[in-house]
Amino acid sequence: MNERRTYAIIGCGMMGREHMRNLALVPGAELIAICDPDAGSLKAAQQQAEILNQSVRLFDDSAAMLAAAKPDAVIVASPNFTHFDVVQPVMETGCAVLLEKPMCTEPADARALAEAASVYPGLFWVGLEYRYMPPVTRFAERVHAREAGDIKMLAIREHRFPFLVKVGDWNRFNRNTGGTLVEKCCHFFDLMRHILRDEPVRIFASGAQDVNHLDELYGGEVPDIIDNAFVLVDFAGGARAVLDLCMFAEGSQQQEEISAVGPLGKLEVKLPAAEIIWSPRDRSGAVIEPVATPQDALDAGSHHGASYFQLSHFHRALVNGTRAQVDARDGYRSVVMGAAAQQSIATGQPVDIRFDEED
Repeated sequence: MNERRTYAIIGCGMMGREHMRNLALVPGAELIAICDPDAGSLKAAQQQAEILNQSVRLFDDSAAMLAAAKPDAVIVASPNFTHFDVVQPVMETGCAVLLEKPMCTEPADARALAEAASVYPGLFWVGLEYRYMPPVTRFAERVHAREAGDIKMLAIREHRFPFLVKVGDWNRFNRNTGGTLVEKCCHFFDLMRHILRDEPVRIFASGAQDVNHLDELYGGEVPDIIDNAFVLVDFAGGARAVLDLCMFAEGSQQQEEISAVGPLGKLEVKLPAAEIIWSPRDRSGAVIEPVATPQDALDAGSHHGASYFQLSHFHRALVNGTRAQVDARDGYRSVVMGAAAQQSIATGQPVDIRFDEED
């Protein structure tokens, strides 16, 4: 079987260039075009392509790129607030789509896009790549094998650095990102659903902008993105999950920690330690399982190898004509959860969630 497929990338900022590096590692994936209206980003991508020996055509207009390059697949890594408008002309070509998270900044747009994707004949994949960090993948496998029994409590902690600088500083304002709990934390809401294999019914959150970006000014405006929050999520099956987010914790040794507790014991995974800890309830002692990630995948991005493994699965689905592992429904539901958490913070009230079967 011929496994060669051609790729184009729309949006050549930090994440777009991470995809470039990871495409270079995927056998059969050939990057042929990149597009970005920002001259600086396009130049940086061109320089990286030369280092990676990728022969690419450069465009500052996505319509022109789609018409001229005719790729088999397009990765959309443009700013959040552009996703809804950028991806629709890509879908009109019928090519495969990998749309970066969050799928959209507004739940209504995300639902409309999910409805369009549900009848789309091509591959439509949403870039919630945290599922593909090898230690997280292994952790989920062990949870799904019921090693701890039916999970009653799931906790996800991210203690990290502030948001990085982006072109035009677009990520400093809720109107462009959907808010921190949509922009960043859609990853974690997706992980909650994925790990528990269940759907949320209620979200209650408390958070604020307490430390970061308060001394910054853009066009006379101070950024309004929150930098810390606790989010409690009730699931239909009775499990509870909590997200603990802090974005002024640069000194933390572990950036992400996930724990799942059931009647038989507790499973934990920590990153970058990349170890899974099993603590059985019978007190027989903790057992540690190291989980390795290939060094080239680690070096290619800042997501602990997840971008590489996601693209590998995407490429395999493209070659074999199989379904997306992370589809538009997943993307939509992660946006709804983040928006509900933002709403709960704004109102001080819990927010009920109900998804229809087709959502």
